[in-house]
Amino acid sequence: MNAMIGAGDFIPWEGGCALIGRAISITPMHAHYAIQIGVGSEYGIRFRPDEESEWTAYQAAIIASRQPHMMDATRVTYDAVIFVEPETSQGRALIERYLADGIAPITAESFTAASAALFDTWLAHGNAPATVTALQRAIDVLTHGARAAVVSDERILRAVAYIKSHLDAPLTLEQVADVACLSPSRFRHLFVEQTGTALRPYLLWRRFLLAWELVMRGESLSTAAHAAGFADAAHLTRTSHRMFGFPPSALQVNTRPQGSERY
Repeated sequence: MNAMIGAGDFIPWEGGCALIGRAISITPMHAHYAIQIGVGSEYGIRFRPDEESEWTAYQAAIIASRQPHMMDATRVTYDAVIFVEPETSQGRALIERYLADGIAPITAESFTAASAALFDTWLAHGNAPATVTALQRAIDVLTHGARAAVVSDERILRAVAYIKSHLDAPLTLEQVADVACLSPSRFRHLFVEQTGTALRPYLLWRRFLLAWELVMRGESLSTAAHAAGFADAAHLTRTSHRMFGFPPSALQVNTRPQGSERY
């Protein structure tokens, strides 16, 4: 991620993910499907909706799905970029509470406290369960407790397990519905009910999470792309640029230095 190159962590969950680290360059103009929350370890993270507008500084801001923007996090010590899929319960809560479009400030003192705790936890523990918990607490503040969907139906659990083990291959609605022993129409309805999203965006999301995790582990873009079901590294890069505003290659250098000195 152009604005996150340096050191940091990638933290995924169902329906969202976060990158926490130190920025050394400005993210160029882009727009993506996910809702984005950007927060700095102190005041000064900046956004603008186009290249002609002046930069606006924030402690934290939320950017609507498909809203063009540039981000400059080079003026804060650390920044967290949180992506939430708009179809999820968390995404719908964010849209209802904050915005339908544009860029909006987040000024709630409760979120400021939660984000400070997130940075403190991350600095102490890195990409560990404690940091995931702190991240979810920060999102809870914004969504009034709306949580990512938890799949409980055994048929959808079976389908999700099948999807995760076959991301390197084409997957159709009929194929996955058959694994769940449901008709395509019934499966479509139940899948949305259980996961909070339709099958197609869910598949793309799972492919991205797998590709990003592999890149973070040091795999080549080509290996990650094929393992996650993309045609090639160029296909993965184009889609990543379109959806998130940065190439997956940026994650190859977004790793934490070893040793007791974190930065």
